[in-house]
Amino acid sequence: MPADLQTDQLNEATPLLQLSHVSISPKKIPTRLLVNDVSFSIDAGKTTCVVGESGSGKSLTALSIMGLLSKQLQLNTGKVLFNDTNDGVQDLTMLNEASLQKIRGAKIAMIFQEPMTSLNPVLTVGYQIGESLTTHLGLKGERLKTKIASLLEMVGIPPSRANSYPDELSGGQRQRVMIAMSIACEPRLLIADEPTTALDVTVQAQILKLLDDLKTRMNMGMLFITHDFGVVADIADHVVVMFRGEVVESGAKEQVLGNPQHPYTKALLACVPDAEGKKALKPIDYAWLKQEQVA
Repeated sequence: MPADLQTDQLNEATPLLQLSHVSISPKKIPTRLLVNDVSFSIDAGKTTCVVGESGSGKSLTALSIMGLLSKQLQLNTGKVLFNDTNDGVQDLTMLNEASLQKIRGAKIAMIFQEPMTSLNPVLTVGYQIGESLTTHLGLKGERLKTKIASLLEMVGIPPSRANSYPDELSGGQRQRVMIAMSIACEPRLLIADEPTTALDVTVQAQILKLLDDLKTRMNMGMLFITHDFGVVADIADHVVVMFRGEVVESGAKEQVLGNPQHPYTKALLACVPDAEGKKALKPIDYAWLKQEQVA
């Protein structure tokens, strides 16, 4: 399907989310593109992993979907087409703030990188989980408490911890609370921005399995941002590789990991250690970039 397909031509076969030629720049320097002509799609019940080193534009791209770019940045070009079952296909870039707020948390949710900076330290985790339930679903009283308890159980936390504050929980528990908040209204799309980076290997595996199980159970599409190819190998259906704000390679997981085409993708994979520790790791050689610039 062409990336620039018009909204009124889309039908039920349309991807859940389709980014088409998205570019982002500082408002004061519109010619300096931080994200340049990014296009990819996400299907319901599937996981698209966006990989690349820090500063490659992964998080900015995700924030543009949610309409959460900082006031210093602007979306220069592009469409973000969301295939909503009730309202049809919408270009999220054309919606006003009030319309976006109805979508955030309800139909599209996001797990941010660091839960301790995303959770309010002076409010209980139960209260914070309940906010979206009250805002979007109108739940109150016992119905609200029951739903919060159910969500905590779903992510492996005792319902009694609803009265705990974020600093009373471990890093893994806080991340699980963030997941509970994000799935509270059963969104159609979940964006996970490096949700396992600060966790130990055991907890990371638990969180990945939990997210994958929830995706299957709820038929959610998932956009997973990471620079860990081990994570990509575990959960991805489709892989998008970003470098300096641009997509340099994309395709099915087996294709990108098994037969990478771009020098940058090959260089990233060469940095991944093997289980036995016998592989000699290679730093990324940017000689190919100089050759492309000359060409």
